[in-house]
Amino acid sequence: MTAPQLPSDDYSFDVRAVRRAFDRACDSFAGSSQVHAEIRARLLERLEVVRLEPRVVLDLGAAHGAGAKALCARYRSARVIAVDVSHAMLQRAARQQGLLRRFARIAADAQHLPFAAASTDLCFSNLMLQWCADPDAVLRELRRVLRIGGLLVFTTLGPDTLKELRQAWSTDAHVHVHRFIDMHDLGDALLRAGFAEPVMETERLTVTYPNLAALERELSASGSGNLAIGRRRDLGGRGTRHTARVRYETLRRAEVLPVSLEVIYGHAWVGSGKRAAGDSASTPAEVHVPVASLRRRP
Repeated sequence: MTAPQLPSDDYSFDVRAVRRAFDRACDSFAGSSQVHAEIRARLLERLEVVRLEPRVVLDLGAAHGAGAKALCARYRSARVIAVDVSHAMLQRAARQQGLLRRFARIAADAQHLPFAAASTDLCFSNLMLQWCADPDAVLRELRRVLRIGGLLVFTTLGPDTLKELRQAWSTDAHVHVHRFIDMHDLGDALLRAGFAEPVMETERLTVTYPNLAALERELSASGSGNLAIGRRRDLGGRGTRHTARVRYETLRRAEVLPVSLEVIYGHAWVGSGKRAAGDSASTPAEVHVPVASLRRRP
């Protein structure tokens, strides 16, 4: 089984730009990441049906540390480690620490984790994998650090994410919205990395914004702007931006613009004896929700 060949301009990231974007978003991330928080909460809920008593838990792509805080509360005897490529985010994560429930913070690239082989029981990752330049390398590294019987649970974004924005900019030759990897390709990548019987599911959300500018502001403030290798390095001409706005406005319904998110949920065990229930891919669920109505979570 060979890895899919992905066009470098559509799928590849400027890794240094990713780190800089999340460093810059440190102060604005909490107020602009309601979608991130909602998906994290849904991923945490999925752990409620998993029988696992981990000694070491990694929160990969920890950002402000809300996930690490929740994992500390869930697994009270475990050592929880927040890992993120952004030093600034991890500094802010210190504010999530309680007096009795504390977690370690380590700045690292997910492709090169500073942990010994078979040293971890649970790897938890919310909306990080889509920012990694080589998902196969990341999954191999996660397989390396997980013990036999260990579990990887994660969310990432699928190909239909931001499809309206991609279409609005389609008349411009530059990449304005990078492409996300398909659920089935990620399942294949988990098998290549040595995980057992991965289970992949998708959930389709439609979030609404008052206008295109509001969407672009939130993407930038949360560190989730356009970081593709083939992106335009300047603001672009006024005519090009006007065309994109006009094209997006044709989708307006009930005074709001739709934004599609294809959320992929995945989990896989290491070794035998831990069979996950369910099909390898479930029928997608579809939910429509205004971004303002998403409940704010810590």
